[in-house]
Amino acid sequence: MQPSNLPTIFSITESEIDLNELLAQITQTSTGAAAIFAGMVRGVTSRDNPHETEYLEYEAYVPMAEEKMKQVADEIRERWPVIEGIAIVQRIGKLYPKTPTVLIACTAAHRDTGVFDAARYGIDRLKEIVPVWKKEFGPAGQEWVEGDYIPKPGE
Repeated sequence: MQPSNLPTIFSITESEIDLNELLAQITQTSTGAAAIFAGMVRGVTSRDNPHETEYLEYEAYVPMAEEKMKQVADEIRERWPVIEGIAIVQRIGKLYPKTPTVLIACTAAHRDTGVFDAARYGIDRLKEIVPVWKKEFGPAGQEWVEGDYIPKPGE
C-alpha cells in the first residue's frame, strides 16, 4: 500500500482516549504488531523536583497542534516505511492522576520492523514540536510546566 492509503489519525481531544477504537482504525489485515505509548498524569513525581499533583490542565492551539502531529506522522512514515497505521492523540482539559493524556500507536506486519522505535520517535517528537501546554495544580499551588524545546527557524 502507498502511504496515502494507510490509516493515520492525529487529533487533539477533550474526550477519553479509546485504545481499542484507535487500534481498530489503524489495523490492517496484514497487521501483526502494534506498539503503543500512553502518557499518564502522575499523582506523585519522585525524580528531579519531587512533588504531588492534584490535576493538570492541558491547552493547545488545535489547528497548529494537529498540523504538527501530521508532520510527526509523516516523519515516522519517512523513517520507517513499513509502518502501516499511526495514531497520535493528545487530550486537553482538566485531567486527574492515572488518566491517559497522550497516546502514540504504530502498527506493522511484524514486531521486528522498527514499530517500537517508531512509537518512541512519535512521543519524543510530539513533545518537541507540538504546541501543547500544561499547568500543574498541587498542594503547593500551580505552575506552568516548561519544556526544553526551542523551535528552530522553519519548524
